[in-house]
Amino acid sequence: MAEPSIVGVDWGTSSLRACLLGPDSAVLAERQSEDGILKVEGGAFAPVLRRELAALEAPAGLPIVLSGMITSRQGWHECPYLACPADAKALANALHRVTEPGLGPLHFVTGLEYASPDGLPDVMRGEETQIIGQDDLAPGEIVVLPGTHSKWVAVEEGRIMRFRTWMTGEVFAVLKGHSILGRLMRDAPADAAGFARGVAAGLEGPGLLGRLFSARTLPLTGRLAETAVADYLSGLLIGTEIAEAVAAERPSGVVVVGSDTLTGRYGKALDIAGLRHRPGRSQAAARGQWRIARAAGLVR
Repeated sequence: MAEPSIVGVDWGTSSLRACLLGPDSAVLAERQSEDGILKVEGGAFAPVLRRELAALEAPAGLPIVLSGMITSRQGWHECPYLACPADAKALANALHRVTEPGLGPLHFVTGLEYASPDGLPDVMRGEETQIIGQDDLAPGEIVVLPGTHSKWVAVEEGRIMRFRTWMTGEVFAVLKGHSILGRLMRDAPADAAGFARGVAAGLEGPGLLGRLFSARTLPLTGRLAETAVADYLSGLLIGTEIAEAVAAERPSGVVVVGSDTLTGRYGKALDIAGLRHRPGRSQAAARGQWRIARAAGLVR
């Protein structure tokens, strides 16, 4: 096995992923656990990290690069947001370095802030490292990271220029679990036709608040099966997200970074929208951590 050069730790709200990284960001070994920052009691992050490094058999003294919610107010060390535009070098210059007994030198990657022309701020923490790992973007391609809070990110020559967040996943969960729209939903296998119908409705343009009630009226009037309501609502929200993001950026293509389930779902919606798309690089966070470490002089 190649000699490891750093440890990359992607530490989020609900999970932790630690990797031994070798030449050119190659993942030599990895560990995943459910010990996200909200599950670590009393701020005892160091013992959790020591345990994961021991399981990885990480050589003592290796530089450790940490990104994600571990640098948030609820995490180990809160790092102030860095303003866009930002690239690997800017993030490397903003690394927060900490010495911790029994661990190699710790390097915390901060998140990013973007001030939109309308004066409303937006932030990300963790996604910036995944985007830095997407080093094969073509001109005009935009990166989307679907999830609870979906991010659409414009990158130019390796610099994260601007981004916007859509609370698509969280809004779906709230509407399904705590609104009248969820009362007619029935558990059932995925309904592709219902999802496509929702996407098409969302792509029609502005007016989401006026269209949301259709997730109730369609099944009430017999025009949509109750087993298709959840997929219809999901499609409606994702379609609206895509319509708004594309209107703002006019991308030549979309690179989708995320889990297989979400990238597949967004891929179907992008097909309906007639947009060229492709999946992002695998191991994006680890590759981003390695590129930031290289920019900081931690690896060659």
